[in-house]
Formats: sequence, structure tokens, C-alpha cells
Amino acid sequence: MTFQLAELFDAVSSGEIEVVCAASPQITGWQYLTYATMRAAAGATIDLDTAGSEVAIVALAGRFHVHVGEQAFAMSRTGVFSEAGSVLYVPPAERVRITIDQASTFAVGGTPADPVYPVRHIGADSIRVELRGGGAARRQVAHLLAPPIEAHRLILYEVHVPRGSWSGWPPHCHDGLDGSPYLEETYYFEHRPMNGFAIHRNFRERDGLDETFVAGHAGLVTVPAGYHSTAASPGSHMYFLNFLAGDLEHDQRRTPPCFDERYTWIDGRWDDDPIEHQPAWRG
Repeated sequence: MTFQLAELFDAVSSGEIEVVCAASPQITGWQYLTYATMRAAAGATIDLDTAGSEVAIVALAGRFHVHVGEQAFAMSRTGVFSEAGSVLYVPPAERVRITIDQASTFAVGGTPADPVYPVRHIGADSIRVELRGGGAARRQVAHLLAPPIEAHRLILYEVHVPRGSWSGWPPHCHDGLDGSPYLEETYYFEHRPMNGFAIHRNFRERDGLDETFVAGHAGLVTVPAGYHSTAASPGSHMYFLNFLAGDLEHDQRRTPPCFDERYTWIDGRWDDDPIEHQPAWRG
């Protein structure tokens, strides 16, 4: 099967290749970001023309090779909960062939860009990992494709959230309002065990935006606007992969989002006021 990036969401599932979930300007009405999670059987081949877009590929499970011109890159992962992620960056105007060695799940996303940076594989050892938050909102964030790793517009993170915990708290926005930068974003979810789910909210009440999504294993949520935050169900650990793209270019991609000031008081006070110290608590 051969695609241009904008055609990924139109791919017809076959016995060898399945588009699990996808988002694009044609689906969402936004401007920049196209994303797809794909599954492919051993022996399958997928051809992709990056055309005017920079593209990132992330292995989620399995083993495959990515051929870009004369270069070949082996990508593999036992799973998102058992092995750290890596990313292959491909600039515009390249032809890509993905050959599947072992049944695989992988993410492909991109955005219109200038051909500034070369194709390269960013291994797990080169990716910055940090712990954020605290209390019931602690999580691990891996900066898959974020400064100082260079790209024109693409930004990628993957996040691991302990069961019953929140991510993106305090809620934040990056839709060009309230002084924030404009970035479009997708959340691709996996859960361990797989019967878990996420609760995700996009909101800006003054503008009439208040939507809540339940995202199961291999689910996708888009963030076109508003403040947002996500919670993991108590029975499953949660993983999500973020692709972002928008007005921020090159080193501007390090610009932080804006946070909902109603909730920022909790920074540095994650463990204040424990419920077991309250008079009505009978634990």
C-alpha cells in the first residue's frame, strides 16, 4: 500500500494492514497535524511519500525496518510498558518503505515543514526522561522529539501514568488563547491491563467548550482547543503518545503551554491536606 501522509486516514484495512485510529486536517478541520496508529502483519510493506511534510515514526510493539533512500533503520519494541521508546525522524520530500519483520503496531504522524533537518533515528538513550507532578498526579514524561532534538514543527512525548493517577494537572492549553501558543495535539492510549480506560476532558467554559472522552486501549483523543487533563482508571496503568504541531517552529518548540490559574495552587503542595487527617475520615 502506498500513501502520502494526508491519505493515511483513508487507508482501507486489509488482511495485512490495519489503520487502528487516525486524525488529520480532513477529519478534524485543523491545519497542521496528521496522525495514524497502524498494525501490520509480518511480511507486509507500506510505502509512504512524505511530500511536503516532516514525519515521525514510533514503534509501539513488534519489529520492522524503515528504508529512507539508501538508509535502513531497524525499529523494534517489546511493548510500551516494557521498553523505552525511540523515534525515526524523516524530512519532507522523501520516499519511505516500511517492511514488517514481525507483527507490529506503530505510530506515524507529520506536519507541513521545510526540508531543514536530516533523517535520523533518535534512540532511547538520547531521549530526556523526567518525573512530573506528585501525589495523585505523578507521571513519567519522555521527550521523544522536543528541543534540543531538532525538528521544524513536530513535537512528540510519551507519558506513563500509574493507575488511578492524573496527567496534565494543572490543566493546560495551547490553542492560541489566554496567551498560549497554537498547537494541535493527539493522544494515543494504551493500558495495562487492557481493560482499563482513560477519562480525558477538553474545556474552556466561557467559550462553551466542555467535552469529555473515555479512551480505551488503542484509543485516540484529539485536542483542537481548550484546557485539558487526563485520568487513568484505578485498575490499569496508562500510557499515551502525544504528537503535536502548530505555529511553533524550530527552537520555539520549547515554549511552554499556559495553565488554568484556578488549579495552579497545587504545584509544590501535592501532599498537603491528606484526607486521613480529616475529622470525618474513617479509614
